[in-house]
Amino acid sequence: MTATVSDQSALRAHIDRAAGLGRYVLRNVRLHTATTRADAADAADSAFFLADMSVEKDRILAITPARPRTTTADDPNLSLIDVGGRVALPPFVDCHTHLDKGHILPRTPAADGTFDGALAATRSDRTARWSAGDLGRRIDFALRSAFHYGTSAIRTHLDSQPPQAEISWPLFTELRQHWRGRLALQASCLFPIDMARDDAFLRDIAKRVADAGGILGAVAYPVPDIDHLLDRMFRAASHYGLDLDFHADESADPAADVLCRIAETALRSSFAGRIVVGHCCSLAMQETAIVDTTLDKVAAAGITVVSLPTCNLYLQDRRKDGTSPRWRGVTLLHEMKRRGIAVALASDNTRDPFNSYGDLDMLDTFRLGTRALHLDHPHGDWIKAVSTTPAEIMRLNGHGAIAAGQPADLILFEGRSWSEILSRAESDRIVIRNGSPISAPLPAYAELDSLEGFALT
Repeated sequence: MTATVSDQSALRAHIDRAAGLGRYVLRNVRLHTATTRADAADAADSAFFLADMSVEKDRILAITPARPRTTTADDPNLSLIDVGGRVALPPFVDCHTHLDKGHILPRTPAADGTFDGALAATRSDRTARWSAGDLGRRIDFALRSAFHYGTSAIRTHLDSQPPQAEISWPLFTELRQHWRGRLALQASCLFPIDMARDDAFLRDIAKRVADAGGILGAVAYPVPDIDHLLDRMFRAASHYGLDLDFHADESADPAADVLCRIAETALRSSFAGRIVVGHCCSLAMQETAIVDTTLDKVAAAGITVVSLPTCNLYLQDRRKDGTSPRWRGVTLLHEMKRRGIAVALASDNTRDPFNSYGDLDMLDTFRLGTRALHLDHPHGDWIKAVSTTPAEIMRLNGHGAIAAGQPADLILFEGRSWSEILSRAESDRIVIRNGSPISAPLPAYAELDSLEGFALT
């Protein structure tokens, strides 16, 4: 028989019991065409469609058009769970984070919300405190938070200036193994592009990254020899078979044009790997003709752009004279998407000098991105920016989509539409992994007290 459950807690318990029996059907689940591969008759008619999802053990057996509520199961032992049109999305994929910086804000009182202040405060904290023990506790805290919220894959940038690389990369390798099967973890090195002038450094970091299965990356900004430095980065990536991931143009200065320089380098080098560029804020401050030229080259080079709305809204155009910011700090995703450029959203920094807030909740990122970037009217397929597109960026087959034959990994929301989902925090969302609801609680901030110097008096 079919059980119709309205309360999220009761629904979670019902699915958990059914999963223990090895087989169940979620009736009247609302799926999105952009993140679902299914043989659904009405899938082409609207962004969302109602379906019945059959789960056997830890995999999705089939996704079919929703049958009438009065339909009974052929197998009397099969649990039919009517979810009442709740939306189900695949687990989130977060392709640009800084796990090594996370949760250091309480111990960086000099941070003032500006970019330069964040650089100085982070540099000081890294030099004084970033041991394997300190990093391990903070990163594990962040990963448990992301897992709780329904993320299945994360790429983090790791500060890799000597001697930090010798600490962070071995630790990351251990954490990746520890989280295998729950969170797919990738890492990209991060250092100022000036350091690419040093042959020994570039060779050593590229080899370290290659040995760890990582991505070669740097913070790229306008310097007189930027084209030469980018050529060196592309050659090193080609030599070691690495993809590239840059920070670029995180500025309001319209003269900042490194995104264009990266595209030009990619085109003249015929680079075979994947290229991701994050931020690209200055693009929004440039003249239309310059924007058009840059984006044409970005499209031709096959570059993916990642916007980081939570951090850039917080950090960009902050004014120390007490006046209000005049622009949003986000990049031109609509113009990119119209050209066929792959675009994504990601969390970026959390509770550090670059962004005082955040908890690696990609629903929060998508909610803010929808508002700040006007990813609605229509909503279209923008949900791909936090699911299928970043999964493709990270070369992760099976992530970011719901499909028959794949693991039964999904997030079941209370909301039945974008308006409902994006209006509340959905703190009672049901994260299903391998067919069963997870029971991983959010870690308590008190776990970090000894690292942050927080104490009750």
